[in-house]
Amino acid sequence: MLIPVYDKNPVRRTPVVTYGLIAVCTAVFLLGPLSGFTPVYGSGHRLACEQALYFDRWGVIPAELFHGRLSPGDLGLPAGCGPQGAYAKVPVVSVVTSMFLHGSWLHLIGNMLFLYVFGDNVENRMGRVRFALFYLVAGCLATYGFALAHADGTQALVGASGAISGALGAYLYLYPRARVTSVFPFLFFIPLRFPAWMVLGFWFVLQWFAAQTAAGGPGVAYLAHVVGFAFGFCWAWACYRPRSKLGVVAGTTTQGDVHS
Repeated sequence: MLIPVYDKNPVRRTPVVTYGLIAVCTAVFLLGPLSGFTPVYGSGHRLACEQALYFDRWGVIPAELFHGRLSPGDLGLPAGCGPQGAYAKVPVVSVVTSMFLHGSWLHLIGNMLFLYVFGDNVENRMGRVRFALFYLVAGCLATYGFALAHADGTQALVGASGAISGALGAYLYLYPRARVTSVFPFLFFIPLRFPAWMVLGFWFVLQWFAAQTAAGGPGVAYLAHVVGFAFGFCWAWACYRPRSKLGVVAGTTTQGDVHS
């Protein structure tokens, strides 16, 4: 497992969309039942119920996308939890809302770190509006890709991983030679610098193999990562030229650039 912490790749303007996505995801988590900062959700068994209902309401449940709303008894709620309540859920809308939810502090920090390191350059290359639309489309396709493979699943799917994977795929095509500083836990977190094609290629291979062996139960939606990454790479290939061929090579800047 590798953890990217910095890329030496210049940007021309502040990545407003990338920073905005990080801010929104962080705020949503802080206001949710898992952050520990919202006592309104209670504690103990009540908190467990609130968490399950929160993810049911705003997260994606694959079976709902293809079979309609599920009854409380089919959702696998903790024992003793009451019914879902009177809210009206539109499963298709939850495909979008789920991108802004995270299941733990580690889940949130990991996703936001990847978005921070790689999202700014992709946003600068695509433009703010196009990047925002690209991010949402990548997330939706990744979610549906995972849901199709687990069409009867009742576990809630949450997280921005699919959308962020799309940004990683686009980055790999646009900036394959950019230098990315990464740390490896098994090497005592010593920072090492590698080209993006090596870092992201290795990451994708790990996701691919994990997707082949992962069961449909709780855990990481590796298939969503694979689908999002493949879409991002193909979209960048179809719409853009690699940045390294346009005069920005790893470790260099052009006039007017500022470091991210």
